[in-house]
Amino acid sequence: MRKQAGSKRRKPSDGAHPQAPTIPRPPDRSTASLRKLTHVDDHGRARMVDVSDKPATVRQAVARGEVRMTPQTLGKIKANAIAKGDVLAVARVAGVMAAKRTDELIPLAHPLSLTGIDVTFSLKEETNTVEITAVVGTVAPTGVEMEALAAVSASALTIYDMCKAVDRGMTIERIRLVSKIGGLGGDYRRAGEL
Repeated sequence: MRKQAGSKRRKPSDGAHPQAPTIPRPPDRSTASLRKLTHVDDHGRARMVDVSDKPATVRQAVARGEVRMTPQTLGKIKANAIAKGDVLAVARVAGVMAAKRTDELIPLAHPLSLTGIDVTFSLKEETNTVEITAVVGTVAPTGVEMEALAAVSASALTIYDMCKAVDRGMTIERIRLVSKIGGLGGDYRRAGEL
């Protein structure tokens, strides 16, 4: 082993081996801070939450999002003049299908029997957007927020897919949970949203 210039080797006192320098370690966040997350076990590993001891109750979630586009694209959607077909009808079906299959898209989501899915659209000429709203309901031991968000997301992607030939600059924006009803966590309503 080569000795570097200027480095000194410490000799251990009374024959003991020299101690390695103590390096400060960051606090262990693997379990302490993650205990509040229901999809993480005591060892910090992802898990699907066991809801078998929770009662089935009426649940509902509302999600919303927008697809921003040129005024010309919005006009073509309104006039049903997009070459691929009826954009909003196909996007509605995509939203319903996504809500029904959320457990296949989101790894830790529970498979749920949904009691209702409603996907609606509002064409906003003042902002050149299609606003998407999804309302999803169930009677289950867990909520349907992810199903509502999946419905909005798939509807938005379908609008993009059907219109991309005329407007590749479209943007999908502000996908969010607007409200939820039911469950031990209580009801939720986003401020400023109906």
